[in-house]
Amino acid sequence: MTDAAASTAAPTAASTDPQAILQQVFGYGSFRGAQAEIVDHVVAGGDALVLMPTGGGKSLCYQVPAIARHRAGRGVTVVVSPLIALMHDQVGALEEAGVHAAFLNSTLELADVQRIEREMMSGRLVLLYAAPERLTTPRMLAQLDSLHERGLLSLFAIDEAHCVSQWGHDFREDYLGLNVLHERYAGVPRIALTATADTHTRADIVDRLQLDEARLFISSFDRPNIRYRVVEKEDPRKQLLRFIADEHDGEAGIVYCQTRKKVDETAAWLATENVRALPYHAGLDAAVRQKHQDRFLREDAVVMVATIAFGMGIDKPDVRFVAHLDLPKNIEGYYQETGRAGRDGEPAEAWMAYGLADVVNQRRMIDESPAGDEFKRLQRGKLDALLALAEAHDCRRVRLLGYFGEHSQPCGNCDNCLSPPEVWDGTEAARKLLSCILRFGQHGRGPRSFGAGHLIDVLRGKATEKVAQYGHDSLSTFGIGADLAEPQWRSVLRQLVALGHVVSEGEYNTLALTDSARAVLKGEVPILLRVAREAPARGRKPRGGGTSGKAAGAPADLDAAAQARYEALRAWRSEVAREHNLPSYIVFSNATLAEMARRAPASLAELGEVGGVGEKKLEAYGREILRVLEAAP
Repeated sequence: MTDAAASTAAPTAASTDPQAILQQVFGYGSFRGAQAEIVDHVVAGGDALVLMPTGGGKSLCYQVPAIARHRAGRGVTVVVSPLIALMHDQVGALEEAGVHAAFLNSTLELADVQRIEREMMSGRLVLLYAAPERLTTPRMLAQLDSLHERGLLSLFAIDEAHCVSQWGHDFREDYLGLNVLHERYAGVPRIALTATADTHTRADIVDRLQLDEARLFISSFDRPNIRYRVVEKEDPRKQLLRFIADEHDGEAGIVYCQTRKKVDETAAWLATENVRALPYHAGLDAAVRQKHQDRFLREDAVVMVATIAFGMGIDKPDVRFVAHLDLPKNIEGYYQETGRAGRDGEPAEAWMAYGLADVVNQRRMIDESPAGDEFKRLQRGKLDALLALAEAHDCRRVRLLGYFGEHSQPCGNCDNCLSPPEVWDGTEAARKLLSCILRFGQHGRGPRSFGAGHLIDVLRGKATEKVAQYGHDSLSTFGIGADLAEPQWRSVLRQLVALGHVVSEGEYNTLALTDSARAVLKGEVPILLRVAREAPARGRKPRGGGTSGKAAGAPADLDAAAQARYEALRAWRSEVAREHNLPSYIVFSNATLAEMARRAPASLAELGEVGGVGEKKLEAYGREILRVLEAAP
């Protein structure tokens, strides 16, 4: 077919076949993994609980059924989404692909709300995104009742479904009201989706959303393109800067900190070091937060420094790293946050600096929380699993996937696999340290417990004023650890705290033994410890803003001519994105541009064979893309 013929040909009939929809609307030739099975099940009216990793294609699992069921005359799909940013991006991407979608949230004027409601009630709207608190208002429920009575309520999709669980890492009370969907609209299928849920959280989702009859689909949690790396805290700011400058110069990333103050200070400091860093947390003015988020989504090489308030629903595909300057609360949170890197499938990195204070602070937050004993017990167990991951001598990915019940083999792409840590028999050192804490409690002068600094001074035989004040230079343990330096003792103590043999208590973080320490003191439990060191850098050349000269995220396999085409396409895409007020990746992904650059299609028909080019985008942008490709040097 000639270009002229292609441009005037009648559009493909609106098929209800999921495979045809995938090709025509989204431009992909085949589903991935369990997507096809999930889509078929939901199109047929079945309920589903879908666990699929970030970047695994969860959205298609409800968007394709929504289109298929709408074309079959079943009306609108309602998507429950917790964040405004997610709604904006999803609706923008669907409209770009030719699917009529809208959102209802607080950013809209009354006239826009009324217009969207009319579109919904008429049955013309394919997907409507709404927050859980709006969905359960009397006005919204009355509208859904009317749609249901007329057979125009097609499907409910509950995104970020882990938010309904008190055991999950991001519990939101508004999600608890979503059981009304089953009670009030029993015949309307529901699909709940999440990227992270352990056994307790899955059970809670099923119970609270009344998904007892739903099919469970669990995809692999593995994100093989992400390299996991944990370093011991020495000077965390300098360690972070070295990590960014040496390995991710000119690339987009997210840095997570525990407090708002630390976010502000870290972002400001990075900016003085020529890193394009912006802060994001709930304490900032809403307009400032939105401005920073927009810059992160629309510009290249922006590093967002944030609390965990940032990230859920952020679909930016080319985030090349996620760094943690503070320990997350549990593995689900760590997995969810690190999963925001490398959504495009290209290499990405999850880096975390970790020290004794992190362990102490997280344990104290659990102990001092007003929650019940059962909740605290489970949270301690979750923290212990994360500490085991941080202190692991073996493959981190095996441990990470094992937490979610998935068996795997050593990955060859984490710090422990690439540079196996040195370990040593720390049994005697552990016994010395535990014995010293025990002697503090037995000694008649002064307090019965002390902090880490004083403990290490006694072990190393340092005659400080405090040691003399309490007579600890007379203890049998005074000086028995002179063979180890202070950083080594801090490493030993951190690992014993992580293993649960020592706890830090009270306002002054004084140390005490747990019941399990007794067996260690008796020599009944061997203690194998990591040698204190920072894992070596991976040593690759920086991309994007570095010496390679390639555009950020550019595939390494493009030759010089293809690289020129790729950069020309990126420049064209930026112009289109600005005109449409959308992030660039919603127009076309980097992967789609790279395939265009590699293939260099010379006709609309050839361009339509590129993955990610659906019929609407081919019609809207096809000729311009061919012009850009032809003009590229």
